[in-house]
Amino acid sequence: MNQIADAAVRPRHDISRLIDPRAVAVVGASNDLSRIGGQPIKLLTDFGYRGKVYPVNPKYPEIKGLECYPDLAAVPKPCDVALVALSAQHVVGVIEQCGAAGIPFAIVLSAGFSEIGVDGVALQEKLVAAARASGVRIIGPNCLGSLNLRDNVRNGFGGTLQLRTLIPGPFAMVTQSGGFGFGIVATAAYYGIGFNYAISTGNEADISMLELTEHFLERSEVEGVVMFMEGVTDGRRLIAIGERALELGKPILVWKVGNTDIGRQAAASHTARMTTGYELFQAAFRRGGFVEVRDQDELLDALKVFRARRLPRGNRVGVITISGGAGVLLADRCIELGLQLPPLSAASADTLRELVVDFASIANPVDATANGYNDNFASYNRIIATVLDDPGIDQVIVRSPRGAAATAWSRSFIEVARASDKPIVINWPTSPDDNAEVMQYLEQNGVPCILAPGRTVRALAALNEFAQKKRAFEQHPRQVAPRLIAKQSLEMPPTAGALGEHRSKQILSQYGIPAVREALLPAATVAGLDRAPLPFPLAIKIESSDVPHKTEAGAVRLGITGLAALKSATRDILASVQKFKPGARIDGILVQEMAAGLEVIVGAVNDPVFGPVVVFGLGGIYTELLQDITHGFAPFDVARAKQMIAQIKGSALLTGFRGQPALDIDALADTLSRVSLLIADHAERIAEIDINPLFVRPAGQGVVAADALIVLK
Repeated sequence: MNQIADAAVRPRHDISRLIDPRAVAVVGASNDLSRIGGQPIKLLTDFGYRGKVYPVNPKYPEIKGLECYPDLAAVPKPCDVALVALSAQHVVGVIEQCGAAGIPFAIVLSAGFSEIGVDGVALQEKLVAAARASGVRIIGPNCLGSLNLRDNVRNGFGGTLQLRTLIPGPFAMVTQSGGFGFGIVATAAYYGIGFNYAISTGNEADISMLELTEHFLERSEVEGVVMFMEGVTDGRRLIAIGERALELGKPILVWKVGNTDIGRQAAASHTARMTTGYELFQAAFRRGGFVEVRDQDELLDALKVFRARRLPRGNRVGVITISGGAGVLLADRCIELGLQLPPLSAASADTLRELVVDFASIANPVDATANGYNDNFASYNRIIATVLDDPGIDQVIVRSPRGAAATAWSRSFIEVARASDKPIVINWPTSPDDNAEVMQYLEQNGVPCILAPGRTVRALAALNEFAQKKRAFEQHPRQVAPRLIAKQSLEMPPTAGALGEHRSKQILSQYGIPAVREALLPAATVAGLDRAPLPFPLAIKIESSDVPHKTEAGAVRLGITGLAALKSATRDILASVQKFKPGARIDGILVQEMAAGLEVIVGAVNDPVFGPVVVFGLGGIYTELLQDITHGFAPFDVARAKQMIAQIKGSALLTGFRGQPALDIDALADTLSRVSLLIADHAERIAEIDINPLFVRPAGQGVVAADALIVLK
């Protein structure tokens, strides 16, 4: 079942002329080339742009030797992009002029739109309306512009765009913070990592980060995309992009910020971009071709390993060092990050014994000791080749030697590296300027060099994360699994609000979700009962849509063992409800069988960004204490549900922990899938579903909902 990708498919607009325009009109051009309206003219003319540049400003006859035009109607054709550097109140008129002049794209540098509040929001709405009426696609407003280093198109302003140190390369950057994102491009260039493209998206009034990422993924010269993200408005499209990245074998390195309450407030004030809970973004990143990074060093290290164009076949690592302490540290970090260090094969061990001194270690990690200084590390390279050839090793980390011998070692090492297709990462043992020419030689020949053992392993773990997801995607490509149940027609009141527990369970039952046996009795009839409607022990609760959280109202009694106790408890909960919420509507007394098993919580919400989402985690006291929950984007099948179950830290409690019987994971997965169908089928009416607790019984005995709440829009 993969309705997510299908639902997110959209007709593609060709935005290649935005990236590589034949001509650019700079609207609001200034003859002061240091001003925002002057910088683009200098950048486009001084850095080798091959297209035409048309300054537009009625005040000047020419700027920097270029004819200056009074308006866009006078600009020669074809012109693909208008770069707008005017105050906000003039921008709408410029977009209308673009449409009349046949200019298909505009990059609006101007601020003063939705990021400033109510008045700016209204102005941005007018801007969007003008763009749609004119057929013009817009980047921005409130952005720094775009970089196309492959074709020397520096179409914007700011300090980074003026650097001559920027270099093209196989990556593209899409950033919701122009200054910060472009700064990363500059820092990457310092470390020899090039970007062909970088675009600052600003307020995303029209063209979004997601549309640009889709575009760059499809370009043959782009091998990976970096997203610096505050938030998106279409979570399903984000998920579909992740799946497309796996299909193409291109990683998306995503740096998501604004993940805390304070961070979200800052993001909102930055570009008026509201964002949903970080946990849903994490769930989206886990299932697609995303690799999440959390800082600049982590991003740059990951770019280095992906640039080498080698993906591991598994997560088995061979570690080779000349420092025992470094080997131990590298081994620790590998295990912590989910990488394996298997023992080397007997054949590899036999070969290594012939290559190392007696006091060296040929376990994994291999500690070759400093003996390599005696032969310019020729034996060290033979050790590396042996580990690379081991069929039980998928990739290696090599701690490079330093000093005068490093140069000779590096030349023969590259020949060893070329003889294998396995990923190789160098853990650089010293400062970057120590043997700097060796590091440069290695990286120019496709071997990434990374400082610090922890950073080295983290970069390799990022490579493995993507490779593992790509393998899984190739083994189980997109397919539509049969639904467990057809869409059901539900009778629901037309008004918004919570349904009572009994009515909520009736809706669950229409989707085959089991609940405890229960009887709904008029409150007035309980005192006259001569026998209970169900066998003791029983639970009794108030049934009231006005009291959705019954425990807080004192409206639940458990373990009732006799008729007198049943009647007494009924009186108590009626009194408690009257005290808690005077005038609450009472629909009856709910009498239920008691249930047992492992308590879990199953919920569903209609998220404004990601749509219908199912939440699963341990219930009871564990819910708030451990916050051990996971999320699934509805609808999904049983296989996806089982992946969700395995993701929680407490999943061992379901599979049989310390001699306890394994629980009915099949029935639990079945229920999760059915809840996903219910929320997806009726997303237009159902705002929330809460099943808490759902009891999971031993294998073969199923699950049962003891309490449920459905809230309608």
